[in-house]
Amino acid sequence: MFSAMRKINEIIVHCTATPAGRRVTAAEVDRWHRQRGFNGIGYHYLVGIDGSVEKGRPVEVAGAHCQGHNMASIGVAYAGGLNSQGRPADTRTPEQRRALRELITALRKRFPQARVRGHRDFAAKACPCFDATAEYASL
Repeated sequence: MFSAMRKINEIIVHCTATPAGRRVTAAEVDRWHRQRGFNGIGYHYLVGIDGSVEKGRPVEVAGAHCQGHNMASIGVAYAGGLNSQGRPADTRTPEQRRALRELITALRKRFPQARVRGHRDFAAKACPCFDATAEYASL
């Protein structure tokens, strides 16, 4: 049983840092995160290359996706983020772009006070390999 819903101030967008076109599942990310010592997948949602949205951690539970911001945020990741040379790139498919926008719109309706940010706004990383803050500013 979960306690009361936590206060959500941010929706933080990530990528999985995997090559463009590579299918990634929430179960796979869960394994990666457990290997790193987490108690399960750190993201609340994962958007696959086909636009499918898988649930990760329940939103009632703090994530493990952005140091210093986990308690009051929701982590959303998309599969991809690396080009064929293994460098950071915006590899979102049209289906991912649509699904991310729909998911973030729904989360903003549920948590209207939450600002949408990219992981790179808080860490020295390219993640999510596009400017999420600017792209979703109108939502």
